[in-house]
Amino acid sequence: MNKIPQIQTERVIIKELDLSYADFIFQLLNSPGWLQYIGDRNIHSLEDAGNYLLNGPLKSYKDHGFGLCLVQLREDGIPIGIAGLLKRDYLDCPDLGYAFLPEYEGKGYAFESANAIIQQSKEYLGLERIQAIVLPENERSIHLLEKLGMKDQGMHEFPGQKSVLRLFQMDL
Repeated sequence: MNKIPQIQTERVIIKELDLSYADFIFQLLNSPGWLQYIGDRNIHSLEDAGNYLLNGPLKSYKDHGFGLCLVQLREDGIPIGIAGLLKRDYLDCPDLGYAFLPEYEGKGYAFESANAIIQQSKEYLGLERIQAIVLPENERSIHLLEKLGMKDQGMHEFPGQKSVLRLFQMDL
């Protein structure tokens, strides 16, 4: 299995996650923004965080050739968030996802990372379209998706989701 190519932008490095990042995942998945806009994944220990990595991103790399990746500062290697693609059974194509620690929000890292993921989706994976889902009250994320050039497809109910979500889409 080939590794997902590492991406370097002006300020960040985007690379595959591994189990050594369980402490970072524990912190991120329990941050206020994650809990409010993505949802509680019941990550209450480092063991839970390791299981999340094994059954989420690491499994996705193996099964689909893509997944959520670590975003770290290029300057000093500090992990600041995750970004990548997810495969959801109820969507027609891969879903762009991202999340950052609170102290790194609003500084352009999400745009920089998501834009790089979009380019990699086209060039490395050969995808023709990606989607993104977002809670309608997550105005910052909606603004980011629009800034990336994704088009609003309206409100949708998806199987297994507790909330009605806004769907965005982009042809690559």
